[in-house]
Amino acid sequence: MAPTFTQITLAERPKEHILPTTFARKTVPLASLKPGQGEVLVKLHYLSLDPAMRGWLRDQRSYMPPVGIGEVMRGQAVAEVVEAGPGSKFTKGDIVDGPFGWAEYGVFPDKIASKINAPPGVDVLDFLGPMGGTGMTAYFGLLDVGKVKAGEKLVVSGAAGATGSMVCQFGKKRGAKVYAIAGSQAKCDWLENDLGVDKAFNYKSPTFHADFKKTVGFLDVYFDNVGGELLDFMLSRLNLRARIVLCGAISDYNKAKPSGLTGYMTLIAQRAKIEGFLVFDYASRYPEAQKDIATWLRDGSLKRRFHVVKGLQNAPEALNLLFNGGNTGKLVVQVADTPAKL
Repeated sequence: MAPTFTQITLAERPKEHILPTTFARKTVPLASLKPGQGEVLVKLHYLSLDPAMRGWLRDQRSYMPPVGIGEVMRGQAVAEVVEAGPGSKFTKGDIVDGPFGWAEYGVFPDKIASKINAPPGVDVLDFLGPMGGTGMTAYFGLLDVGKVKAGEKLVVSGAAGATGSMVCQFGKKRGAKVYAIAGSQAKCDWLENDLGVDKAFNYKSPTFHADFKKTVGFLDVYFDNVGGELLDFMLSRLNLRARIVLCGAISDYNKAKPSGLTGYMTLIAQRAKIEGFLVFDYASRYPEAQKDIATWLRDGSLKRRFHVVKGLQNAPEALNLLFNGGNTGKLVVQVADTPAKL
């Protein structure tokens, strides 16, 4: 192992867009890390980049405390146990996942790590994608919050992203008519030709609104990853008792003040509802979702795509890909030189 390793810490809170000055690199002696009782020293292999990270940079009340100035940036990762402390339940060489943050190495208590036992047909990366928080968000958001039914019209924004692409496929498996919204023709082609959605719309097209009205008409479930103007438009397209699953609002994350909604009164007329949720609330039920998803990965009926950026030092710049539409599928950083293998 190298004598030092890199951490990436929060240097300042961005007012709007993430800047080169938002994060700082810190070099730390590896010898300073020693696992204690019930702890492990891990070497990170893959780091998940997620839109929720933008919210963690704000100093405001939320479902978890903000990342502090000078602290290692928070993030879910897949890692390898390098050394297990006394009484640890892990052994050297175990592959684990947990909120290890933006660092090449770290010492963590056993309780925040989970050993990965991948079933046949499942890759280690899947535990940052369909078998991890991304898949859980899509599964429970669509099925428990959206309560999608066969024959209903499901619309998914941010459909070419990590969560959206899962939602589209889960919707098809439930027998829904799935309409996807993305930001380029290439993404729309992927959604239609590879993932099998009924129709994909490029929201940047000058005829988007007219095309949507003509093809979809009114919707039953809207899985929203975007918010803003797109959500306002969808509020005008609700069927009776439609459900809006408020998963994210990526169009507003980098704004000092969100744009707000004007079409919300449609919820009254259509007796519809809009509901936010957090995937952590379903933690006790993850195994049931993982069982289904593992089966679909194994039989090839669930497809996934990873956008891999190499090098921890590139994580700050890569994070912006989530907000400028630069990624398709699940965005991850390969931290280690050699990919982890199960």
